[in-house]
Amino acid sequence: MPLMLASPDRPRGGGMGRLLIALVVAAVSVFSYLGTRSTNPTTGQVQHVGITPDQEIALGLQATPEMEQQYGGLSQDARASARVAEIGRRVVAKSEAEKSPYRYDFHLLADPQTINAFALPGGQVFITKALYDRLQTDGQLAGVLGHEVGHVVARHSAQHIAKARLTQGLTGAAVIATYNPNDPRSSRNAAVAAMIGQLVNLRFDRNDELQADGWGVDLMSQSGYDPRSMTDVMKILQEAEKGGRQPEFFSTHPNPGHRMEQIQADIQKDFPQGVPGGLQK
Repeated sequence: MPLMLASPDRPRGGGMGRLLIALVVAAVSVFSYLGTRSTNPTTGQVQHVGITPDQEIALGLQATPEMEQQYGGLSQDARASARVAEIGRRVVAKSEAEKSPYRYDFHLLADPQTINAFALPGGQVFITKALYDRLQTDGQLAGVLGHEVGHVVARHSAQHIAKARLTQGLTGAAVIATYNPNDPRSSRNAAVAAMIGQLVNLRFDRNDELQADGWGVDLMSQSGYDPRSMTDVMKILQEAEKGGRQPEFFSTHPNPGHRMEQIQADIQKDFPQGVPGGLQK
């Protein structure tokens, strides 16, 4: 009996196999993410975080040299660097952040062009010289640093890592399920899946920024700074945007106009009778 060869157009069941594999990958990713549910001891928020505070600290310390290099190293302005460290330590020592398990260090980066500030997991906080030079008061600097400390306290980086792992798993499952070796157009599906994943993470990031603004208001107020200085920072960023080159700060942070409204609402919530006198601007 002659051997019957399969027709090139005849399905071999590969599509169903790929679908089953994709479902398994997606299920494992989702259950792994849901299994990381825990309560943040500082904020009381229920989160999905898959690493410990000690691991966050280690990750931040490991990434610090690379971030310093990316922004031209540390600033050689000793007085400005000392001021950043002093105000940062005050924001932590006199607020709820002091109760968190993290080790905070504050760095002034030499970059004179890039307007940015950010925090690594575990307490490494950075501000560029370009942003520092635009700030006019200690309160404004405390607002920026308090915002970044808020990211650390709220464990936003750890959350982002968990979400990124989930997104990678679901994106991989989508690619497996839609891939067709006989149709080059199937690669477009992978690109679409990756784009969706990026949009999901971007949305979470922007929500985190608003939450960090709220924490910035709380932490700077607790440490003796006038929280209204935070709105002044937003105005400074808006003016910087008019210069033509958008500050890198805006790449993940929401529009400052929207943020000013939310900051004012946060201040009203903390001080319904008005901000008391004597706070440092």
